[in-house]
Amino acid sequence: MNMKLTTLCYLRQDGKYLMIKKNDDGGQSAGKYLGVGGKLEAGESPDECAKREIKEETGFEALDLKIRGIITFISDVWEDEIMFLYSAEQLKGELNSDCDEGRLSWVEEDKVLDLPAWEGDKYFLKPLLDGEDDIQLKLVYKGDRLMEVYRDGAMLLCRFE
Repeated sequence: MNMKLTTLCYLRQDGKYLMIKKNDDGGQSAGKYLGVGGKLEAGESPDECAKREIKEETGFEALDLKIRGIITFISDVWEDEIMFLYSAEQLKGELNSDCDEGRLSWVEEDKVLDLPAWEGDKYFLKPLLDGEDDIQLKLVYKGDRLMEVYRDGAMLLCRFE
């Protein structure tokens, strides 16, 4: 069984979150809004990956990086994934205006959940925005459709075709 290991970090300053609208390149998250992050490289810890991805995509160094949860994605189309969820508020450096992954923009906190995103993202974003830690989720997709959601082992959503 192969599972992709990734990180995703939500950077917050002055009541806004730095979001990336992914390039419309036909990729897995094309046109969707996400935090910043990416795949772990060989020999890299999740913390090291998150710091590297933040620097590469935004130009910032996160001084207070904090793990907030672990999200498992199961898909019939994409490679299954375990994602380490982070947040940070103390940032050092200047915003990179030329991100290869997509367009970066600061979004008011109360607008983040309204952005076009993966349907399952709200199940970890809402608790993260509310200040929760230890967010443990399993999201099961069929194509782009969210079919099942589990939080701490309990089913929250089950759809039938």
